[in-house]
Amino acid sequence: MKNIVSQQRAFFYTHQTKSIDYRLKQLSKLEKLLKSNESLLNEAIYKDFKKSVFDTYATELALIYHDIKYAKKNIYKWSKVKRVGTNFLNFPAKSYIVPEPLGVCLVIGAWNYPYQLTLSPVIAAIAAGNTVVIKPSEIAPHTSSLMAKLINENFPPKYLKVIEGGVVETTLLLENKFDKIFFTGSPQVGKIIYQAAAKNLTPVTLELGGKSPAFITQECNLNMTVKRLVWAKFINAGQTCIAPDYVFVHKSIEKQFLELIKIEIEKEKFSIENGNYTQIINHKNLERLSNMIPSEKIYYGGGVNTLDRVIEPTVLKGVTIDDEVMMEEIFGPILPVLPYEDLEEAISYVNNNPKPLSCYLFSTKKSVKKNILQKISFGGGAINEAIMHIANPKLPFGGVGNSGIGSYHGEAGFKSFTHYKSILDKSNLIELSLKYYPHSERKLSWIRFFMKF
Repeated sequence: MKNIVSQQRAFFYTHQTKSIDYRLKQLSKLEKLLKSNESLLNEAIYKDFKKSVFDTYATELALIYHDIKYAKKNIYKWSKVKRVGTNFLNFPAKSYIVPEPLGVCLVIGAWNYPYQLTLSPVIAAIAAGNTVVIKPSEIAPHTSSLMAKLINENFPPKYLKVIEGGVVETTLLLENKFDKIFFTGSPQVGKIIYQAAAKNLTPVTLELGGKSPAFITQECNLNMTVKRLVWAKFINAGQTCIAPDYVFVHKSIEKQFLELIKIEIEKEKFSIENGNYTQIINHKNLERLSNMIPSEKIYYGGGVNTLDRVIEPTVLKGVTIDDEVMMEEIFGPILPVLPYEDLEEAISYVNNNPKPLSCYLFSTKKSVKKNILQKISFGGGAINEAIMHIANPKLPFGGVGNSGIGSYHGEAGFKSFTHYKSILDKSNLIELSLKYYPHSERKLSWIRFFMKF
């Protein structure tokens, strides 16, 4: 691993990766590689947790292709030297900002969307002109193996290199000095990554998780709300970091909401056979999720198939903030429904817990929208929608506080892997004597004057 990092650092200092043409060629090469191997990508992810061809394209490959297309379209603009104004104190001079790649980067991916959450940061790193060591999640072994095969056989290790493995390999990787570490995963592991990075003062982007709330007010379009909420919660069997983790629904519409959500789940016919559902990734997570389902509070679903690693879409009624299911991020197809009468109390509950990665509000009332946006701190989210903010590359995606540090997607991803070097280019024609000795009251007064502008 030290050898790979050394190779990449040596290659980076040849400055080849800084060429825009080089970056564009690598992005096109990666795009062509993925598109020509879509059948293998589909097979691998199905082996890991039976994700369908439709969902693999819609929630993974389509986003990756769009990231590549968007980066190729905008890379010249993002990489352009930016002129900025110069203050009077530095006259005569010009000032500008130079975007430059950070260097050798480490991207650690996640298992729940193994292609998208691993390769989208890589695309951003390539666009910014870096070299990348890639560590996919070992929890999805088939997709990890395939990414290693495709990338390692088609790109030189001095530029891109996939390293497979688990905790041991990741720990060894983190012993090396990187110029940037990008991690997607849990807050618990994120803290370990952060501590390792601190030893070398390595900048990090941490895309973590948390309990993302959804608020449903009595003014919402209830039919549309339920339709969008059910899709967002149960896609990928709830194994989505920005899935609505739990729902606050106004008590006056709770009964109607529950009836409609049952109808919508049955209408969608979630199943692996229908291609709109997946397995739970492994038996460890299956057991964890099973223990979160209190039988006395099941409103709908609750069935667990241990052999096939499948949990039915499950809705819980009568949940309180003290229930076990509210103690940690669910990350599965279980939706607790909590009725509220006072919206301020619901807001207070969210604010008294770690800041969530996402927050969703279903309401048509402007004052309610303003209230939620002003009072709750969260990474990103949507109004009258859920999850889909991730599909807009113009919206930076990332967490805040316990849900993450930094952001990516679109230009935000480019910035995440870029240092912006500030330059003052001074003329030699004249030189004011204000800063030089001997000092005087007159010089000081002129400095005070110039500092006003």
